Amino acid sequence: MRRPSLALAGLVATLVGAAGTALGAGAGSDATNASPIYGVTIPDGYRGWELVAPALEADPLNELRAVVGNSVAIEAYRAGTLPFPDGTVLVKLAWKRAQSPEFEPASVPGAATTVQVMVKDSKKYAATGGWGFGRFFDSKPVDEAQHQSCFACHAARVQGHDYVFTRFAP
Repeated sequence: MRRPSLALAGLVATLVGAAGTALGAGAGSDATNASPIYGVTIPDGYRGWELVAPALEADPLNELRAVVGNSVAIEAYRAGTLPFPDGTVLVKLAWKRAQSPEFEPASVPGAATTVQVMVKDSKKYAATGGWGFGRFFDSKPVDEAQHQSCFACHAARVQGHDYVFTRFAP
């Protein structure tokens, strides 16, 4: 299996590290930082997790994104396991896309936007395909209205992939 180049790996490590700093890495399991509806928190140590894939979100969001996964997620991706097993955790980091001041054709991370978390627990989250969701800005969960749209979007678009958009990058 081909893995991303060292340059790409370095860029992603930089992006994830920057996001952790800007977006409040390690918010942990403090209930005051739990997402409404699902009770999901930003997992401690996620900045050290392996890259699942980078992504570019077009307008209107115009974001650079990186998804990382815990060891359960990475093992499932490598094995091609669907549905994902309980204990899978995915974290998506996002930044506004900016033009590089050093190399004009390149896009680089601008302002951090969100950290989004998916937690697989088929019993606890049975009503939402086995997944709990959390969306955070500046280490704090966004409002309940934004969390109400999470599962509906995943169910409408990726039900056949266990409600997960991100595929493992080769």
